[in-house]
Amino acid sequence: MTVRLNEFQQPIGVPLPEWQEAQLPGDKPLVGRYCRLERIDAERHAADLYEAYQDAPDSRNWTYLPYGPFDTFEAYRNFLIETSGLNDPMHHAVIDLASGKAVGTFALMRIDAPNGVIEVGHVVYSSRMQRTRLSTEAMALLLKYVFADLGYRRFEWKCDSLNAPSRAAAQRYGFTFEGIFRQAVITRGRNRDTAWYSIIDSEYPALRKAYERWLSPSNFDEAGHQIDKLDDCIVREASGQARH
Repeated sequence: MTVRLNEFQQPIGVPLPEWQEAQLPGDKPLVGRYCRLERIDAERHAADLYEAYQDAPDSRNWTYLPYGPFDTFEAYRNFLIETSGLNDPMHHAVIDLASGKAVGTFALMRIDAPNGVIEVGHVVYSSRMQRTRLSTEAMALLLKYVFADLGYRRFEWKCDSLNAPSRAAAQRYGFTFEGIFRQAVITRGRNRDTAWYSIIDSEYPALRKAYERWLSPSNFDEAGHQIDKLDDCIVREASGQARH
C-alpha cells in the first residue's frame, strides 16, 4: 500500500473527498425469505418473546448481558416498554415468517453517522432461532441495511471476551477480530474485558455473495441440513474477489 505524506513528510490517511455522512436508521422493516426485522413494540412482541425465551433450560443466555433473566412476564414487558422508546440503542425484534412470531432481539447502537460507524449489540436469540437460517438471514439483512442502504463504513460487534458463543458467532458472520479492550466495562459487579470485531464497507460485496450462496434453498438438503458452511462460502468469495 502506498504511503501518503503531508507537507511535513508525515504519513497520513487516505483522503475521502466524496464522503457523505451516513443516514440514521429508521423504522422501515427489513424483510427476507425467512425472517423480518422490525422495531421493538411491547404490545406486539412481549408475549411472543417471553414465551420463546422460556424454551431455554436455564438462564445462561443472559450471563453476559446487563439485564435479565426476567422472572415474570410483566417485568419483561416493562423492560420492552422502556427500551422501545430509545433511539440509541435502537432495539429490534426478529420475526419468524413461518410462525409470524417474534423469536429474538438485537439493537443497532453507538450510532456515529458523521464517521459512518454503527454497532450491533444486545443480541438475545431464543432457541427457536439459534443455529437456524433465521439468525444468518437476520445478519444478512443488517449488513445490506447498514452498508448498502444507510452508507456506513464500519459495522462493529463487541462482546465480553469470555463469551465464547458470541465470539464464535462474530467470526462465523465474517467479522474481523481487532483485539481486547482490557477492563472496559463493569457489568453485574464484574470486570469485563471487551473483544472487538468489525466489518468494513470494502468487505461487504464479497460477504453479500457469501450470504446469498449460503441462504439459497439449494444449499440445504431435504432434511434442511446445510451443504456448504457459511465460513466456507465467505472464504470462497473473498478469495475470488482477491483474484479479481
